[in-house]
Amino acid sequence: MNKEISLVTGGNGHLGNNLVRLLLSEGKKVRTTVRDITQKEPFNGLDCEVVAADITNKDALRKAFKGVTNLYAVAANFSMWAKNPKTEIYENNLQGTQNVFDVAKECGIKNIVYVSSVACVDFTKLPANVDNGYNTDRRNWYYNSKNDSDKLALALGEKYGIRTVLVLPSAMVGAKAYKLSYSNNLVLQVLNGKIPVDTNVTLNWVDVKDVALGTYNAMQKGRDKERYILSNEKHTTLQESVEIASKLYPELNLKVPKKLPKFLLYFIASLMEFSSKITGKEPLLQRHYLDMFYGLKQDYNINKSKLELGFNPKSSKKALEDALTYLKNDWKA
Repeated sequence: MNKEISLVTGGNGHLGNNLVRLLLSEGKKVRTTVRDITQKEPFNGLDCEVVAADITNKDALRKAFKGVTNLYAVAANFSMWAKNPKTEIYENNLQGTQNVFDVAKECGIKNIVYVSSVACVDFTKLPANVDNGYNTDRRNWYYNSKNDSDKLALALGEKYGIRTVLVLPSAMVGAKAYKLSYSNNLVLQVLNGKIPVDTNVTLNWVDVKDVALGTYNAMQKGRDKERYILSNEKHTTLQESVEIASKLYPELNLKVPKKLPKFLLYFIASLMEFSSKITGKEPLLQRHYLDMFYGLKQDYNINKSKLELGFNPKSSKKALEDALTYLKNDWKA
């Protein structure tokens, strides 16, 4: 009898690559898709099949999904900014989700774990919980794409009779990485003393390996059409993050950033947005980002994930310390 195939989309990404490694360690037969087949480094020494496929290309997905039993839908456009965010971020993520489910149905795939995001939960009642409904804030195209892709995945899973389990990670950090994720890049900025001010935006750090294990367990024992938050319970402020780094590496003489009032941050963001229109580069600060996140405490209720998936992540502080150590000692740009 042929061994069942587990497929991970986006296996060269931060979560995707850690998930591929975990599946192999569990003795699974693994296939993974990447957009650029020439980028082989993330798979050095790994006994997995690597195929070229973009989630926006149905023909490529058909070839990749042949014979697959369990599908981990990890690949997505994670960008908080683009020149044309509606097309580049929103439409790409929704079309990618549609394509993955359409082709999964064609290929007879029975199980999908879909990687969503904590961007989809309602923050008006804390700790945020999947049972509180969806995020109603529609000011950011990435957040909109995650909200609507999450709903679409559940609807398509039901329509096609595919067991569909959703996982919602927070800010994943740590090893191994082959390119800097958004969250790991923020940790590197902390390490390099590049956090000039505290914007009163909080983070919820979680180790990427804990998320990979939570994702794997979602396939093993997650309930159909259920959503599971994979994060820590409590947020960490930017000031606390820099303090953790400065205690770990006192020789770096890191300065704990001061908080600025919102009106001043708003003014700075306006200048940065104006500059980005000229340069075409992402502004470090955006006004709508401040509107969405200023003072927001990213605390989550993870009881369901603990109970049903055995999710037991290392603390935010430990996840951050390990990420700082990895990026300082082992990261090669």
